[in-house]
Amino acid sequence: MAMKNVAASVIRTVCSSGVTAASPVARSLHASPGRMKIVGVLYKGNEYASMNPDFVHCSENALGIRDWLESQGHQYIVTDDKEGPDCELEKHIPDLEVLITTPFHPAYVTAERIKKAKNLKLLLTAGVGSDHVDLKAAAAAGLTVAEVTGSNVVSVAEDELMRVLILVRNFIPGYHQAIKGEWNVAGITHRSYDLEGKTVGTFGAGRIGKRLLQRLKPFDCNLLYHDRIKMDPEIEAEIGAKFEEDLDTMLPKCDVIVINTPLTEKTRGMFDKERIAKLKKGVLIVNNARGAIMDTQALVDGCTSGHIGGYSGDVWNPQPAPKDHPWRYMPNHAMTPHCSGATIDGQLRFAAGVQDMLARYFKGEEFPAQHYIVKEGKLASQYL
Repeated sequence: MAMKNVAASVIRTVCSSGVTAASPVARSLHASPGRMKIVGVLYKGNEYASMNPDFVHCSENALGIRDWLESQGHQYIVTDDKEGPDCELEKHIPDLEVLITTPFHPAYVTAERIKKAKNLKLLLTAGVGSDHVDLKAAAAAGLTVAEVTGSNVVSVAEDELMRVLILVRNFIPGYHQAIKGEWNVAGITHRSYDLEGKTVGTFGAGRIGKRLLQRLKPFDCNLLYHDRIKMDPEIEAEIGAKFEEDLDTMLPKCDVIVINTPLTEKTRGMFDKERIAKLKKGVLIVNNARGAIMDTQALVDGCTSGHIGGYSGDVWNPQPAPKDHPWRYMPNHAMTPHCSGATIDGQLRFAAGVQDMLARYFKGEEFPAQHYIVKEGKLASQYL
């Protein structure tokens, strides 16, 4: 499905949307006149970069916006080298005006980097999730931070449903048997279950959590959710999900827990030894939100003891995960690198959203309100 015109079509559609007048910020959201330096940090595509023209999320293909930016006279530098004092990104920190990053290959925008970036005005996340940016430091410096809100919803919700089924059906041991030339049905079926009739709870029912609940409805599960905002009664009834006001009341009821909440100071390390101990024995956990929501060692201990029956996700702490990360070696896991939101369809939405915001920035126009993470010194509510 490598359709080269798809990217251009999506980008044209998004860029034609309406705008409203901009409000002033400490570092004005109006672009500097003339040639501008824009830096992107994306993962390297290597041999895969040329296999699909719509694979735009790698450094070689640069979100598909290089020709557009350079045709307007701007300097566009894209690299995957982001760590250490001598990395490529560090060379451009002092004079870049716009920095484009991604949660899949995060360039950590620390308070120190922000202090060095005297010309920096705009931080764009090509995806969803800007916790790799020191948001308080960005707000204090008067920077604008924005992401392509909603661009990953379908991709991540579908991936979460897949992971729920992989854990419930104990798929991974069967796959390992197949590739190793083994045949031991008992090694799979002694802990394989139906999803029907199980209690599934999502911690967070925003765009992704709600879409997951909708996808789960046909499986005839008992659906629960905890969120800071209760759904409208009509939507609750349509989905068939029950609101749980207290998280710690909901969690022990669940056979399967899916984490769909942002990483904040409140949620960092939230699933620690004490909270895990209160969960149902054999609980299955899916986490495509952020790895740091889990206490690293507490998760390993829970999986090793069997109190956690299985864990799956694509987010780690830190990222990229080192080769000796303990989650790689704990039992009953179905982990992958951070990839759930980066389907080809998702990548085209990221690229279109970034191009749309850059086009608005060049004209001094506001972004869609839901895209702002930091604006005029204030953080979006989900990060408070």
